[in-house]
Amino acid sequence: MPDPVTVNPMVTDAVTQSNVKVVGESPAMALSTLYQSMAHSTGILFENAVSAQQQQNILAQAAVNQGVMQIYSMDTMAGAGATEKVGQTGVSDNLTSLLTVLNAFGSGR
Repeated sequence: MPDPVTVNPMVTDAVTQSNVKVVGESPAMALSTLYQSMAHSTGILFENAVSAQQQQNILAQAAVNQGVMQIYSMDTMAGAGATEKVGQTGVSDNLTSLLTVLNAFGSGR
């Protein structure tokens, strides 16, 4: 059976230094990973903020467009209302004629 102490001390020293290096660098690697994910999350946050602003601008433009359309259609609506009033002027004449006819039938008894 081979002797367990026959490993060269330079090899064990190299392995030990490698392990110490990995353990020593792990806090820095963990913090760098944390900083990288924080930067990514902040980037996504700003992307979402820009998207929300763009959607708000689109809604504002749509509201302005509806308001302008209503302002421009006022003359048309006023014209339609005036036309309806002019068209209904004969109603009172018709009611007066109907009342006259009814009075004529009522007085003939």
